[in-house]
Amino acid sequence: MKSGKWVYLILFLGFLVSCTSKTKKENEESNPKEHNQDLINEKLPILGHRDLENGDTVYHTIPDFIFTNQNGESIKSEDLEGKIIIANFFFSTCPSICPVMTKQMKRLQGLLEQDSSLVVFLSHTIDPEHDDIERLKAFSEHYEANPYNWHFLRGEMEYLYEIAKTGYLSSALVDDQEPGGFLHSPYFVLVDKERRIRGMYDGTLANEVDQLALDFEKLKKEYAEE
Repeated sequence: MKSGKWVYLILFLGFLVSCTSKTKKENEESNPKEHNQDLINEKLPILGHRDLENGDTVYHTIPDFIFTNQNGESIKSEDLEGKIIIANFFFSTCPSICPVMTKQMKRLQGLLEQDSSLVVFLSHTIDPEHDDIERLKAFSEHYEANPYNWHFLRGEMEYLYEIAKTGYLSSALVDDQEPGGFLHSPYFVLVDKERRIRGMYDGTLANEVDQLALDFEKLKKEYAEE
């Protein structure tokens, strides 16, 4: 009996050490490209509902869209063919998670700088009545976003909320109980060239954004092997 108690004690202490180490690592920012290459060989799942038509699997995809960016240019889904999309939702007067998310997106843009011709970042404002083109441009410049492949988008509110919910599987809505009067998802959504969702990551957490950068490499490798 005594030896059994010692075994349980050792296992318990080992669990505490492993949890402490994991928490420390999750809060550190790292360069995901330094991860073991074996991890990049794993294929990403395809998220969302799927149907079976004539024996073929039909996956959930982001529907066609058209928005206006911070430079007053129309950004259409057809303009982004052949691109990997990383999308999120925000509003410029957000007093809570948006500044953190935008800083993390800026860091991610830097991590993927060598792939700037392949990846495009789409940040959709959920407060288009306040966030006009001038405000979006000022917001993007404040965070030193590279306009080459990072678009801050606005459109009709109802249309935006619908594409957030049914397209990106994210939340975006008016909520007077929330800071700033809006509620939205904190996630960065990774979308492949076929507009299928391949991953969702908490944009307020550095370790999840690092995982997104790693998963981008997996997705890029997947296309290279086709």
